[in-house]
Amino acid sequence: MTVRLMETVPNFSEGRDPEVLEAVVHAMSDAGADVLDWSADYHHHRSVVTAVGAPEVVEEAAVRAASVAAQRIDLRRHAGLHPRVGALDVLPFVPLLGLTLADAVASAHRVGRRLAGEVGLPVYYYGAASRPAGRALAELRRGGFETLMARWPKGREPDELPGDWDHPGAHPTAGAVCVGARRVLLAWNVLLGGITLAAARAIARTVRERGGGFQGVRALALALPDRGVQVSMNLEDPDAVSPLAVFDRIVQLAEEAGGHVLETEVIGLVPDRLVADAAADRLRLRPGTAERLLSARLADHLARTATGTTTRMTWNG
Repeated sequence: MTVRLMETVPNFSEGRDPEVLEAVVHAMSDAGADVLDWSADYHHHRSVVTAVGAPEVVEEAAVRAASVAAQRIDLRRHAGLHPRVGALDVLPFVPLLGLTLADAVASAHRVGRRLAGEVGLPVYYYGAASRPAGRALAELRRGGFETLMARWPKGREPDELPGDWDHPGAHPTAGAVCVGARRVLLAWNVLLGGITLAAARAIARTVRERGGGFQGVRALALALPDRGVQVSMNLEDPDAVSPLAVFDRIVQLAEEAGGHVLETEVIGLVPDRLVADAAADRLRLRPGTAERLLSARLADHLARTATGTTTRMTWNG
Protein backbone atom coordinates (compact mmCIF):
# COMPACT_ATOMS: atom_id res chain seq x y z
CA MET A 1 0.00 0.00 0.00
CA THR A 2 1.30 3.42 -0.93
CA VAL A 3 1.90 5.69 2.05
CA ARG A 4 0.52 9.20 1.55
CA LEU A 5 2.00 11.60 4.05
CA MET A 6 1.30 15.34 4.20
CA GLU A 7 2.96 17.77 6.59
CA THR A 8 1.54 21.01 7.89
CA VAL A 9 3.53 23.58 9.89
CA PRO A 10 1.08 26.16 11.25
CA ASN A 11 2.51 29.32 12.85
CA PHE A 12 0.39 30.85 15.62
CA SER A 13 0.60 34.37 17.06
CA GLU A 14 0.98 33.09 20.61
CA GLY A 15 4.25 32.26 22.29
CA ARG A 16 3.58 33.01 25.95
CA ASP A 17 0.47 31.12 27.06
CA PRO A 18 1.05 27.35 27.26
CA GLU A 19 -2.65 26.65 27.75
CA VAL A 20 -3.51 28.08 24.35
CA LEU A 21 -0.75 26.09 22.68
CA GLU A 22 -1.77 22.90 24.44
CA ALA A 23 -5.33 23.43 23.19
CA VAL A 24 -4.05 23.82 19.64
CA VAL A 25 -1.90 20.69 19.82
CA HIS A 26 -4.68 18.63 21.40
CA ALA A 27 -7.11 19.75 18.69
CA MET A 28 -4.73 18.57 15.99
CA SER A 29 -4.00 15.29 17.77
CA ASP A 30 -7.68 14.63 18.35
CA ALA A 31 -8.25 15.01 14.61
CA GLY A 32 -5.83 12.11 14.08
CA ALA A 33 -2.72 14.03 13.04
CA ASP A 34 0.63 13.03 14.50
CA VAL A 35 2.13 16.12 16.15
CA LEU A 36 5.88 15.64 15.77
CA ASP A 37 7.12 18.88 17.31
CA TRP A 38 6.06 22.22 18.72
CA SER A 39 7.94 25.20 20.04
CA ALA A 40 7.26 28.71 21.27
CA ASP A 41 9.26 31.93 21.36
CA TYR A 42 8.50 34.59 23.96
CA HIS A 43 10.10 37.52 22.15
CA HIS A 44 8.61 36.65 18.76
CA HIS A 45 5.31 35.86 20.59
CA ARG A 46 4.88 33.02 18.15
CA SER A 47 4.65 29.24 18.13
CA VAL A 48 5.21 26.65 15.43
CA VAL A 49 3.65 23.17 15.30
CA THR A 50 4.70 20.35 12.98
CA ALA A 51 2.11 17.65 12.26
CA VAL A 52 1.85 14.87 9.68
CA GLY A 53 -0.72 12.38 8.45
CA ALA A 54 -2.83 11.48 5.44
CA PRO A 55 -3.97 14.60 3.57
CA GLU A 56 -7.56 14.40 4.77
CA VAL A 57 -6.42 13.99 8.38
CA VAL A 58 -3.99 16.89 8.22
CA GLU A 59 -6.62 19.09 6.61
CA GLU A 60 -9.09 18.38 9.42
CA ALA A 61 -6.41 19.00 12.02
CA ALA A 62 -5.58 22.35 10.45
CA VAL A 63 -9.20 23.48 10.48
CA ARG A 64 -9.61 22.50 14.13
CA ALA A 65 -6.40 24.30 15.08
CA ALA A 66 -7.57 27.42 13.24
CA SER A 67 -10.83 27.35 15.19
CA VAL A 68 -8.96 27.21 18.51
CA ALA A 69 -6.67 30.06 17.46
CA ALA A 70 -9.59 32.23 16.33
CA GLN A 71 -11.34 31.70 19.65
CA ARG A 72 -8.34 32.02 21.98
CA ILE A 73 -5.98 34.58 20.38
CA ASP A 74 -6.81 38.29 20.23
CA LEU A 75 -4.40 40.22 18.02
CA ARG A 76 -5.53 43.52 19.53
CA ARG A 77 -3.55 42.48 22.62
CA HIS A 78 -0.67 40.87 20.75
CA ALA A 79 2.74 42.49 20.54
CA GLY A 80 5.76 40.51 19.39
CA LEU A 81 8.81 40.91 17.21
CA HIS A 82 7.65 38.70 14.35
CA PRO A 83 5.46 40.12 11.54
CA ARG A 84 1.92 38.73 11.62
CA VAL A 85 -1.53 39.27 10.15
CA GLY A 86 -3.46 36.46 11.82
CA ALA A 87 -4.01 34.53 15.04
CA LEU A 88 -3.23 31.52 12.89
CA ASP A 89 -0.78 33.48 10.81
CA VAL A 90 0.72 31.00 8.37
CA LEU A 91 -0.56 27.56 7.36
CA PRO A 92 1.65 25.74 4.82
CA PHE A 93 1.06 22.24 3.42
CA VAL A 94 4.12 20.20 2.47
CA PRO A 95 4.07 16.92 0.48
CA LEU A 96 6.34 14.31 2.07
CA LEU A 97 5.58 10.77 0.89
CA GLY A 98 3.46 9.57 -2.03
CA LEU A 99 2.27 13.10 -2.80
CA THR A 100 3.16 15.95 -5.13
CA LEU A 101 3.23 19.70 -4.73
CA ALA A 102 -0.04 19.76 -6.67
CA ASP A 103 -1.58 17.61 -3.92
CA ALA A 104 -0.39 20.15 -1.34
CA VAL A 105 -1.95 22.96 -3.38
CA ALA A 106 -5.24 21.06 -3.45
CA SER A 107 -5.10 20.62 0.34
CA ALA A 108 -4.37 24.32 0.80
CA HIS A 109 -7.36 25.31 -1.31
CA ARG A 110 -9.72 22.86 0.39
CA VAL A 111 -8.66 24.11 3.82
CA GLY A 112 -8.77 27.75 2.73
CA ARG A 113 -12.39 27.37 1.68
CA ARG A 114 -13.22 25.67 4.99
CA LEU A 115 -11.50 28.35 7.03
CA ALA A 116 -13.63 30.97 5.34
CA GLY A 117 -16.87 28.97 5.33
CA GLU A 118 -16.66 27.16 8.69
CA VAL A 119 -14.31 29.19 10.90
CA GLY A 120 -15.20 32.62 9.52
CA LEU A 121 -11.69 33.79 8.61
CA PRO A 122 -10.43 35.70 5.56
CA VAL A 123 -7.80 33.72 3.67
CA TYR A 124 -4.82 34.61 1.51
CA TYR A 125 -3.04 31.99 -0.61
CA TYR A 126 0.74 32.14 -0.96
CA GLY A 127 3.61 30.13 -2.41
CA ALA A 128 2.57 27.39 -4.82
CA ALA A 129 -1.08 27.81 -3.71
CA SER A 130 -1.42 31.41 -4.88
CA ARG A 131 -2.84 32.36 -8.26
CA PRO A 132 -0.47 32.80 -10.02
CA ALA A 133 1.93 30.72 -7.98
CA GLY A 134 4.78 32.34 -6.07
CA ARG A 135 3.15 35.05 -3.98
CA ALA A 136 5.46 35.84 -1.05
CA LEU A 137 4.47 36.04 2.60
CA ALA A 138 6.31 39.35 2.97
CA GLU A 139 3.94 40.89 0.43
CA LEU A 140 0.88 39.75 2.37
CA ARG A 141 2.18 40.68 5.82
CA ARG A 142 3.42 44.17 4.98
CA GLY A 143 2.17 46.49 7.71
CA GLY A 144 0.88 43.62 9.85
CA PHE A 145 -2.55 43.05 11.32
CA GLU A 146 -2.95 46.74 12.07
CA THR A 147 -2.84 47.63 8.37
CA LEU A 148 -5.70 45.20 7.64
CA MET A 149 -7.98 46.23 10.51
CA ALA A 150 -9.73 49.21 8.92
CA ARG A 151 -9.85 48.05 5.30
CA TRP A 152 -8.11 45.82 2.78
CA PRO A 153 -5.20 47.59 1.09
CA LYS A 154 -5.79 48.06 -2.62
CA GLY A 155 -4.57 45.00 -4.50
CA ARG A 156 -4.41 42.93 -1.30
CA GLU A 157 -7.98 41.71 -1.04
CA PRO A 158 -8.33 38.15 0.35
CA ASP A 159 -8.73 35.12 -1.88
CA GLU A 160 -11.48 33.69 0.33
CA LEU A 161 -14.06 35.46 2.49
CA PRO A 162 -16.92 34.12 4.63
CA GLY A 163 -20.23 34.36 2.81
CA ASP A 164 -21.76 36.81 5.28
CA TRP A 165 -18.66 38.98 5.74
CA ASP A 166 -19.62 42.50 6.87
CA HIS A 167 -16.21 43.94 7.80
CA PRO A 168 -14.31 46.31 5.47
CA GLY A 169 -11.07 44.66 6.59
CA ALA A 170 -9.74 41.70 8.54
CA HIS A 171 -11.40 39.74 11.34
CA PRO A 172 -11.41 42.18 14.28
CA THR A 173 -9.50 39.84 16.63
CA ALA A 174 -8.14 36.96 14.52
CA GLY A 175 -7.02 38.87 11.42
CA ALA A 176 -6.46 36.80 8.29
CA VAL A 177 -4.77 33.48 7.53
CA CYS A 178 -2.03 32.91 4.94
CA VAL A 179 -2.50 29.39 3.55
CA GLY A 180 0.18 27.98 1.27
CA ALA A 181 1.86 24.98 -0.32
CA ARG A 182 5.60 24.49 -0.46
CA ARG A 183 8.50 22.09 -0.20
CA VAL A 184 10.37 21.40 3.03
CA LEU A 185 12.23 24.53 4.14
CA LEU A 186 14.65 25.49 6.89
CA ALA A 187 13.49 28.16 9.34
CA TRP A 188 16.29 29.33 11.58
CA ASN A 189 17.55 32.25 13.62
CA VAL A 190 21.18 33.28 14.10
CA LEU A 191 21.81 35.23 17.31
CA LEU A 192 24.63 37.77 17.07
CA GLY A 193 26.57 39.59 19.76
CA GLY A 194 28.75 42.68 19.67
CA ILE A 195 26.94 44.44 16.83
CA THR A 196 24.08 46.91 16.49
CA LEU A 197 20.63 46.29 15.06
CA ALA A 198 21.60 48.46 12.08
CA ALA A 199 24.57 46.19 11.38
CA ALA A 200 22.36 43.11 11.70
CA ARG A 201 19.90 44.62 9.23
CA ALA A 202 22.74 45.14 6.78
CA ILE A 203 23.68 41.47 7.15
CA ALA A 204 20.07 40.40 6.52
CA ARG A 205 19.93 42.57 3.40
CA THR A 206 23.17 41.04 2.12
CA VAL A 207 22.21 37.38 2.50
CA ARG A 208 18.58 37.49 1.35
CA GLU A 209 17.66 36.88 -2.26
CA ARG A 210 15.92 40.23 -2.70
CA GLY A 211 19.19 41.99 -1.83
CA GLY A 212 21.24 39.97 -4.31
CA GLY A 213 22.23 37.27 -1.83
CA PHE A 214 21.37 33.59 -1.74
CA GLN A 215 18.58 32.13 -3.84
CA GLY A 216 15.42 31.43 -1.86
CA VAL A 217 16.66 33.09 1.34
CA ARG A 218 14.27 35.38 3.22
CA ALA A 219 15.85 37.28 6.12
CA LEU A 220 15.12 40.07 8.56
CA ALA A 221 16.92 41.42 11.63
CA LEU A 222 15.37 41.73 15.08
CA ALA A 223 16.54 43.05 18.44
CA LEU A 224 15.99 40.65 21.36
CA PRO A 225 15.91 42.34 24.77
CA ASP A 226 18.91 41.31 26.91
CA ARG A 227 20.08 38.79 24.30
CA GLY A 228 21.52 40.67 21.36
CA VAL A 229 20.35 40.90 17.77
CA GLN A 230 19.03 38.14 15.57
CA VAL A 231 18.99 37.42 11.85
CA SER A 232 15.78 35.44 11.33
CA MET A 233 15.67 33.44 8.09
CA ASN A 234 13.77 31.02 5.91
CA LEU A 235 15.76 28.95 3.41
CA GLU A 236 13.04 27.93 1.01
CA ASP A 237 15.08 25.19 -0.69
CA PRO A 238 17.84 23.79 1.56
CA ASP A 239 18.76 21.31 -1.18
CA ALA A 240 19.50 24.11 -3.66
CA VAL A 241 21.32 26.48 -1.30
CA SER A 242 23.74 25.15 1.30
CA PRO A 243 22.70 26.25 4.80
CA LEU A 244 26.38 26.10 5.74
CA ALA A 245 27.25 28.59 2.98
CA VAL A 246 24.64 31.00 4.32
CA PHE A 247 25.88 30.52 7.86
CA ASP A 248 29.51 31.06 6.90
CA ARG A 249 28.58 34.28 5.12
CA ILE A 250 26.77 35.55 8.21
CA VAL A 251 29.80 34.68 10.36
CA GLN A 252 32.04 36.63 7.96
CA LEU A 253 29.77 39.68 7.87
CA ALA A 254 29.32 39.68 11.64
CA GLU A 255 33.07 39.54 12.23
CA GLU A 256 33.65 42.34 9.74
CA ALA A 257 31.19 44.43 11.76
CA GLY A 258 33.04 43.64 14.98
CA GLY A 259 30.62 41.01 16.24
CA HIS A 260 30.26 37.24 16.46
CA VAL A 261 27.70 34.43 16.34
CA LEU A 262 26.33 33.42 19.74
CA GLU A 263 23.87 30.70 18.82
CA THR A 264 21.85 29.13 16.00
CA GLU A 265 18.23 28.20 16.63
CA VAL A 266 16.27 25.94 14.27
CA ILE A 267 12.48 26.38 14.27
CA GLY A 268 10.49 23.17 14.00
CA LEU A 269 12.07 19.97 12.75
CA VAL A 270 15.51 19.89 11.20
CA PRO A 271 15.99 19.11 7.49
CA ASP A 272 18.70 16.46 7.13
CA ARG A 273 20.72 18.70 4.84
CA LEU A 274 21.55 21.08 7.68
CA VAL A 275 23.15 18.45 9.88
CA ALA A 276 24.69 16.66 6.91
CA ASP A 277 26.52 19.81 5.84
CA ALA A 278 28.12 20.69 9.14
CA ALA A 279 28.79 19.32 12.58
CA ALA A 280 26.52 20.64 15.28
CA ASP A 281 29.34 22.28 17.21
CA ARG A 282 30.47 24.25 14.12
CA LEU A 283 26.99 25.71 13.76
CA ARG A 284 26.67 26.21 17.53
CA LEU A 285 23.28 24.52 17.44
CA ARG A 286 21.24 24.43 20.61
CA PRO A 287 21.48 21.19 22.61
CA GLY A 288 18.94 18.62 21.45
CA THR A 289 18.66 19.92 17.88
CA ALA A 290 20.10 16.79 16.25
CA GLU A 291 17.45 14.67 17.97
CA ARG A 292 14.77 16.53 15.99
CA LEU A 293 15.83 15.35 12.54
CA LEU A 294 12.80 15.32 10.24
CA SER A 295 13.69 11.95 8.73
CA ALA A 296 14.01 10.34 12.17
CA ARG A 297 10.65 11.68 13.31
CA LEU A 298 8.99 10.56 10.08
CA ALA A 299 10.45 7.07 10.45
CA ASP A 300 9.10 6.97 13.99
CA HIS A 301 5.70 8.14 12.76
CA LEU A 302 5.56 5.43 10.11
CA ALA A 303 6.52 2.80 12.66
CA ARG A 304 3.77 3.92 15.03
CA THR A 305 1.26 4.04 12.19
CA ALA A 306 2.12 0.50 11.18
CA THR A 307 1.54 -0.74 14.74
CA GLY A 308 -1.52 1.40 15.34
CA THR A 309 0.02 3.39 18.20
CA THR A 310 0.09 7.19 18.56
CA THR A 311 1.67 9.69 20.89
CA ARG A 312 0.66 13.11 22.16
CA MET A 313 3.22 15.87 22.61
CA THR A 314 3.32 17.53 26.02
CA TRP A 315 4.19 21.13 26.77
CA ASN A 316 7.95 21.52 27.16
CA GLY A 317 8.13 25.28 27.66
